Amino acid sequence: MTKVDASDAAPDTLVAGARRRRARWWGRGVPLPLLVPALIGLAFLLVPLVALLVRTQWHDLPDQLSSPAVWQALKLSLLCATAATAVSLVLGVPLAWLLARVDFPGRGLVRALVTLPLVLPPVVGGVALLMALGRNGVVGRLLDSWFGVTLPFTTAGVVVAEAFVAMPFLVISVEGTLRAADPRYEEAAATLGASRFTAFRRVTLPLIAPGIGAGAVLAWARALGEFGATITFAGNFPGRTQTMPLAVYLALQNDPEAAIALSLVLLAVSIAVLAGLRDRWMSAG
Repeated sequence: MTKVDASDAAPDTLVAGARRRRARWWGRGVPLPLLVPALIGLAFLLVPLVALLVRTQWHDLPDQLSSPAVWQALKLSLLCATAATAVSLVLGVPLAWLLARVDFPGRGLVRALVTLPLVLPPVVGGVALLMALGRNGVVGRLLDSWFGVTLPFTTAGVVVAEAFVAMPFLVISVEGTLRAADPRYEEAAATLGASRFTAFRRVTLPLIAPGIGAGAVLAWARALGEFGATITFAGNFPGRTQTMPLAVYLALQNDPEAAIALSLVLLAVSIAVLAGLRDRWMSAG
């Protein structure tokens, strides 16, 4: 009887397995009416990004990115996005817990209002912030007369505008994680004498940490790319309110090459955020 060497048979087995997998994949059938629009949709999303890379003058890129105005806008963007994320965490996590754990009248309406900034045009959000927090706004006039605080067209105004559009991302992520978490752990902590806040701090928070992390990353990325509400509520003043998206908009009118360079920076940051979100928080979840 002829003996077959395992080392010789292994490559053949791997090749045969790969062929069977391809045959099963194609055997399922890929309907042409689905394949064609899928490929067109993929091209629709990728071609603009590829065009941005193709049109980049790579030899001039270091000079474009070394400009003081670029670093000023980038520093302001990172600072404001981080501050807006911190505000979203402090206010959004308790709000998500309220929506997920407390059954109160009108909860569905409150949830709809919380998620409204997701679909609201950012410019409309900026106008709404002006009507509420402007110098003559509903709340802004009180802040100005009582405390001498004016938010529009300031760096603090940028943080407020970014938090307004970014917080719903965190609330949705944390609320979904809370609904998926088993409430019996909190009930067990309560039977041992822990107050509801202690159970939230010692049991719930560690349990939903991946959801909070994912929501914070999404909120930070959304705040970093905010444009409409920022320019409407905070204006476009270099060094004070001009973030990277506003700098791209301004550079596109005067220096398209600089606009491309700035866009590449935001593109790189967005890819890094998505990669970190997928590898760390989604896998942890």
